[in-house]
Amino acid sequence: MSVIPDNGLERAPQVPAADQTLRILRHLAGRPAPVAASAIARELELPRSSVYHLLTTLAAHGFVLHLREERRWSLGTAASELAGGFARQQPLARLGRPLVAALADSLGESTHLAVMSGSDVVYIVEERAPRRPALVTEVGVRLPAHLTATGRAMLAALPREQVRALYPDRSAFSTRIDAAPSTPAELRELLREARGRGYAVEDGEVTPGLRSVGVAVHDAAGWPIAAVAATWSTNAESDEQVAAAAVAATASALERRLRR
Repeated sequence: MSVIPDNGLERAPQVPAADQTLRILRHLAGRPAPVAASAIARELELPRSSVYHLLTTLAAHGFVLHLREERRWSLGTAASELAGGFARQQPLARLGRPLVAALADSLGESTHLAVMSGSDVVYIVEERAPRRPALVTEVGVRLPAHLTATGRAMLAALPREQVRALYPDRSAFSTRIDAAPSTPAELRELLREARGRGYAVEDGEVTPGLRSVGVAVHDAAGWPIAAVAATWSTNAESDEQVAAAAVAATASALERRLRR
């Protein structure tokens, strides 16, 4: 049996199509805006026909999104689900738990950390403050992203085209709550307010009588991979801006830990 010597040289990929697919996904993940297929082919030095075929296949599986009017391509919701799966398999939860616990101690209110999974959020850390009511945001619970402070914070940080793909029409808003957005236009306005404010707010739309503020956690490429939030009773004398500033500081601290 012959043995191929390891001489330190980079080996050619054994499955070129898989190699090209992963390079395209990484390329899109590193760009701040959608990219034209021709630019992908040029920058990665790949045949244009191969790039189109691979993008079409990735789009069929939801890993990329074709913005037809702009003739551009961006990451799709399935790509964010991969990020969420990675997060749930330890790193984000492990690194975020002590920070979220410290936030609960400093505010005296319950806090949590969540990731996106399609159009839902999944909670991966929860810290309940003493003498505070139980929340629905236990670890592993899924909630519609447009109803929650964590979901709204991440949606506000996504490209607008991505939000349109997740919420194309009224049918995407399966949960009907009077105070919550029920159309794409209402959601766009709510996210615009969150971007201007610097944090997202939810007031009684998940649990009546409870209010939350949330701030997104970004990866090195600027993609929102998680969000931190604090929740308190609407009858409490908590200062929203003070809570939001503390939540934002925790989100920034988690970003720094993730980039080490």
